[in-house]
Amino acid sequence: MATYARTDAVLLRRSTRDPDAFVEVCRRHATALLNWLAAELRDEALAHDLLAETFAEAWFARKRFAAPNDGNARPWLFGIARNLVRRVHRDRAIERRARARLGLPVPEPDRFSDVVDRLAAEQQLGDLGERLGSLPADQRAAVELRVVHGLDYDEVGRRLHLTPAGARTRVFRALGTLRSQLARSI
Repeated sequence: MATYARTDAVLLRRSTRDPDAFVEVCRRHATALLNWLAAELRDEALAHDLLAETFAEAWFARKRFAAPNDGNARPWLFGIARNLVRRVHRDRAIERRARARLGLPVPEPDRFSDVVDRLAAEQQLGDLGERLGSLPADQRAAVELRVVHGLDYDEVGRRLHLTPAGARTRVFRALGTLRSQLARSI
């Protein structure tokens, strides 16, 4: 087989009928992607998860790969991985803001932070489901969409048939109620 026939672009085109061709593209770039993900996330397990997710997204998008002159898929794969890392950072920021709004401790990132975080939340909140269940249905829906699902106020408003300001007010009231419940239980 000629050298030009083994470019990533050729393998990605071939992968529509031969999945092993896609596996070869993954093998070529897995180490570099994993090293970058681990450095960005400082979490080896999450880096492996995002590597798998990067390849899964690439698999479904492979027909849209626009080959550069050399046919190298590395920049494309890194772009997918970069978007996934951004999503992780965004989700973490949303979680930190939600914890701050609820008056929960915002843990310092370390390798034990997830465990400490869960234990602190269980201790302070008890059963969050019960607390959310005690909210009026309209407030509960608003806080779930905003805090749990991380939607912006425009989207919360659209889903609840409210203006963004109305959605913000409902979330604010729900968080206030949860805060006062938390204060009473401490």
